[in-house]
Amino acid sequence: MAAHLKKRVYEEFSKVSQQQQVSLEEVPAKKLRLTKPSKSAALHIDLCKATSPTDALQYLLHFAWKPVETESVEGVVRILLEHYYKESDNSVRLKIASLLGLLLKSQGFAPVCVVDDAINTLNNEKSHQVLAQLLDTLLIIGTQLPDKIAIIQRLIDVACKHLSSTYFRVRNKCLQLLGCLGTVDKPLSKETDAGPGAQTSHVRDVQSVISDYFQDQDPRVRTAAFKAMACKLLSDDYEQVRSAAVQMVWIRLVDDSFGKICHMVCDGSWVVRVQAAKLLGSMHQVSPHFLEQTLDKKLMSDLRRKRTAHERAKELYASGEFSSGRRWADDAPKEKVDTSGVNLIDSGACGAFVHGLEDEMYEVRIAAVEALCSLAQPSPSFAEKCLDFLVDMFNDEIEEVQLQSIHVLRQILTHITLREDQLDTVLAVLEDSSRDIREALHELLCYTNVSTKECIQLALVELLKNLTKYPTDRNSVWKCLKFLGARHPTLVLPIVPELLSTHPYFDTPEPDMDDPAYIAVLVLVFNAAKSCPTMPALFSDHTFRHYAYLRDSLSHLVPHLRVRNLPASGVGSSSLESAQNFLQDSLIRVSALQNLETPGAQDLLEFTIRFEPLIDLQRLGELQTELAGSADFCATYLHCQLLLTKALQEKIWTMAVPLCLKQNAKVSTAARQILDETYKLEFLYSGLETQQIAAIHNVRLQAKALQLILTARSKRGVDCVLGVCEKFLQDVESFQRHFMTELPHFQDSFVEKLLELMPRLTACKPLDLVKILQTTLRQSKFIHLKLPEQIHRASATIIEPTGESDNPLRFTSGLVVALDIDATLEHVQDPQTTVKVQVLYPDGQSHIIHPKPGDFRTPGPGRVRLITQVYLSHSAWTEACQIEVRLLLAYSSSSSKPSASKPAWNESMDGLATSESCIEGTIHLSKPVKVFIMPKPARR
Repeated sequence: MAAHLKKRVYEEFSKVSQQQQVSLEEVPAKKLRLTKPSKSAALHIDLCKATSPTDALQYLLHFAWKPVETESVEGVVRILLEHYYKESDNSVRLKIASLLGLLLKSQGFAPVCVVDDAINTLNNEKSHQVLAQLLDTLLIIGTQLPDKIAIIQRLIDVACKHLSSTYFRVRNKCLQLLGCLGTVDKPLSKETDAGPGAQTSHVRDVQSVISDYFQDQDPRVRTAAFKAMACKLLSDDYEQVRSAAVQMVWIRLVDDSFGKICHMVCDGSWVVRVQAAKLLGSMHQVSPHFLEQTLDKKLMSDLRRKRTAHERAKELYASGEFSSGRRWADDAPKEKVDTSGVNLIDSGACGAFVHGLEDEMYEVRIAAVEALCSLAQPSPSFAEKCLDFLVDMFNDEIEEVQLQSIHVLRQILTHITLREDQLDTVLAVLEDSSRDIREALHELLCYTNVSTKECIQLALVELLKNLTKYPTDRNSVWKCLKFLGARHPTLVLPIVPELLSTHPYFDTPEPDMDDPAYIAVLVLVFNAAKSCPTMPALFSDHTFRHYAYLRDSLSHLVPHLRVRNLPASGVGSSSLESAQNFLQDSLIRVSALQNLETPGAQDLLEFTIRFEPLIDLQRLGELQTELAGSADFCATYLHCQLLLTKALQEKIWTMAVPLCLKQNAKVSTAARQILDETYKLEFLYSGLETQQIAAIHNVRLQAKALQLILTARSKRGVDCVLGVCEKFLQDVESFQRHFMTELPHFQDSFVEKLLELMPRLTACKPLDLVKILQTTLRQSKFIHLKLPEQIHRASATIIEPTGESDNPLRFTSGLVVALDIDATLEHVQDPQTTVKVQVLYPDGQSHIIHPKPGDFRTPGPGRVRLITQVYLSHSAWTEACQIEVRLLLAYSSSSSKPSASKPAWNESMDGLATSESCIEGTIHLSKPVKVFIMPKPARR
């Protein structure tokens, strides 16, 4: 019995043990969760440690620079509110209120949970500045919760309650809150309705409450009230209020606001007039009826209709009569206007632009001209009506107004065909002594449409007079006639015999090809003949010879003509499409090379760049001006590859260094030249995409690798090579960082092989790195360079000084003499900071002058005019010598490091000022001009 009982107990114990084991296996393992330290707890500890308001401010300022996660925002807000109630210092409470507003802007955070606490903070606040900041916080809450109608109504009630504050900033914030959150259709509560005086018991809306503050004694409050609700106080006696009114009325009904703003063009303050004129130009939805009223003064003469001077001049021109001076008051108003039928909007808009264009302040006139342009571009009918007014502005006394009027008219000329009298007024400006004005007018005539052959003759005669009086305008006049002929082939055709002085029966003398006026006529005729196949039949034999000469020497001005008398000449006789195909085929042919050591690589590169007998890249750029930038870019890029190929085929790689010092110097020069060419490719050409810039940096890395290999071969010791190796590896890492997205286009290239070997390169010794670089450089493959649609090459031409004068500039040694510089820049990006003037003296001294920003002007799209002075000084010379003056393009390839990212909620914190990048090098932008100078010794 005892044995049986013992066996039973053992079985029960075993069964319980098995059950416990199973239950232990079923219990899941506990997981550890890593949490970030609480921002609210850290802030609470910091604020509790503060022993003075200054300490608390320091902790708050330090906290403002730290990012706050969305899930921690509510806790931080609670901590700030807790310390807000405890704090007695106004400056600390003000900073806490500011931080509350910034925190509530955090993305993903809904401020519903802190609405009650935020409103309660205003109840016992005595400081006006803190109160204004808290109201700003409530405005942030309201803008974050636009769908919460009950919360919006509570915030509006709070704003109305504090409208009676004596502090202007509190009233400003209340008005701002009402303007942003209030609605027109919902009235205010009776108990919360407030005005400047005591509270009233009747129900009012938000607009009526805001309008009570239009007459506030503080102009800053009046300004805030109008910003909350527009269309009032346009006649306020305070300039700032009227300015705010002009801004805010723009958002109201277009026609009504257009009339009101037109009325402000006659305001007593020129600042308001400028702002009104600018805003008129932005109102494109205004009705044509109101728009045309701005050019009419009919209702401005004692409610009598009166013809404008333009109408009278047009009538006289149509009748063929001229004013005799005998008729007195012939423009007197003839009929009365019914005062009851006068529309107030019409009377406000009437003559607005006429007043603006005749304003005494040139800033107002410029703003009116720009507004006319903006409104005329989408409206051909209005563009035609405002033409006379814009042409009249060509005679303004201020050059800046004249230039702006010419630029504006150029933009709207696509809608307009000029009459002969209008063209005559335009051409009269060619007599102006300012080169900027004349060149701007030449640019204008390029886009001009005329109606008769007499207009073409008139334009040609005036342009030839301009060419005779100002010979330096030659290129600009030729370009103008090129476009004028191309736009009017049918009008040029009837006058070709007269222009070329040909006769159907008699031979005429051959004109002088050195005459710029004759070249101007030929440019006009040849460009018209491009679209008129019957015109070449009127040419004489010498005209065909002159065409062949000009086609070769001035290919950018003379187009290709399909004429039987002339042989085809390679690319010159082909279309632009054929030239583009040739350019792409050249690049594809070169990219087929396996690596730089491929047999025949050097011959192919030379053949492609400049040695092909009929067609090459350099010639292509001369014959097809549209592809000049692309052709030059390709030629320069392939020249870098050619230099690299020649350098790798030198004997230096198979001989000892002491036996090939000459070849070593030759390869070093080639590497330096490749680097210079890559900087030209990157900074001298505009329109490049990221892929082309990455290809340039790949070639630059190859040149730097070549320099590193030469340094290791010519210098002994590891220390001298170690720094160069580290710098090279940094350049490779920089390439990977900036051009990561372009790496798929660089298969089997030099840079891709380097990135694959990067772990090995960073760990190996300098001499092993040099060996790897030499092998990789030889085995790297050419990259297929895909060109963008348009590439422009930056260039500059120095107009003055011409360098043709033999009379030296004489001045006393030790003193200075001013040399006037006049140059034209084409396709230069940011010229105010990149363009420099270099003066090179005969003794090797070089001075670089930085022109002032005001010395740069913009006469046309893509063109910049530099008019400046440089001051020369030197010690005494025994005889006059020449100095060289040229323009340089400064560049810096070091990209600025990104600044430390600020938290998203901290929008108001000012970042640290970034230092300007220093100039790394310069590129020659223009050809040098030689000037004679003669420093004389000072008299004793």
